[in-house]
Amino acid sequence: MAKKEFVFRGKSLEELKGLSLNELASLLPARQRRTLKRELGEQHKILLKKIKNNEANIETHCRDMIILPEMVGKTIKVHNGKTFLPVSIVGDMIGHYLGEFVLTRNRVQHSAPGIGATKSSGALSVK
Repeated sequence: MAKKEFVFRGKSLEELKGLSLNELASLLPARQRRTLKRELGEQHKILLKKIKNNEANIETHCRDMIILPEMVGKTIKVHNGKTFLPVSIVGDMIGHYLGEFVLTRNRVQHSAPGIGATKSSGALSVK
């Protein structure tokens, strides 16, 4: 079975990499299109420069950076508020934000109730 080639809005990854930011913006949803129309911020430009220079260990706080075609295939460490978590970027992520793939809150895992949590737990011995 042949591997299916990635296509975004009728364009292959190579075609997407050849587009300018304005041409790419016309293919994206409204929120991302408006962001690119207003130009990228200074930190976003620094991040793009690091990606284009093929730097090895890229860490960023720019959770609001839109994933662009030149980022595909790279691994970027995105800050979640406490640590930097690695995100491997694939073609299906184009047009999304980096922060969507790094959760800022951990899942709550409850165990047994603590001492004093219920009336009957007061009768238990404390060890």
